[in-house]
Amino acid sequence: MSDIPLEHVHVEPSEPGDGPAPAVVLLHGRGSNEQDLLSIAQEFPDHVHVVSLRAPDRLQGGYTWYELDLSGGGLHESQPHAEQFERSRNLVREAIAGAVEAYDIDPDRIGLLGFSQGAITSLSLLLDDPDDYAWVVALHGYLADSHADLDPDGIAGKPVFVGGGSMDQIIPTSRVERAAERLRELGADVTANVYNAPHGVGPDELQDVVAFVDAHV
Repeated sequence: MSDIPLEHVHVEPSEPGDGPAPAVVLLHGRGSNEQDLLSIAQEFPDHVHVVSLRAPDRLQGGYTWYELDLSGGGLHESQPHAEQFERSRNLVREAIAGAVEAYDIDPDRIGLLGFSQGAITSLSLLLDDPDDYAWVVALHGYLADSHADLDPDGIAGKPVFVGGGSMDQIIPTSRVERAAERLRELGADVTANVYNAPHGVGPDELQDVVAFVDAHV
């Protein structure tokens, strides 16, 4: 669809109500695609739209939101490539705006759910424009240095779920915990848990994510 600049999958509500409905926007991780998080979305309430976006750049068999800046000391200290990160955030904003028009989505009831790179992107989008998102779920990601010192209006009381894995070899739990702590400092309503899991969403984390989304859509 020409007004939505990113390839995507849209799942309509199976039990639509009257008027525009809430939506969950899914942002996948590095090297994956727009199909990856749909299994999580199957657990969400029947009255919500799901819009799963594909990152813009090819990476092996999947896609990526940006390349990694490894100048800080390797993978565990990596940061997003600044220009590509900004471009991708702009593309997500444009895609959400297009989806609102195309699919009759309520713009005041849009939540972001991201994994890994998608979580990093989601948290940064929230800090860029807190009023644009009703809530955020950030799984196995961190708060980019570019956004760590931002203190925007509208973040206080914003529901944010932050999840990490004690066996995650990609995103150490220390980075997840720093993100949660900074969001708490800003006044967000943070739910944060570390699970006995690697770089992926296990059943306990999934259960908590579904409960969080159920409470906020």
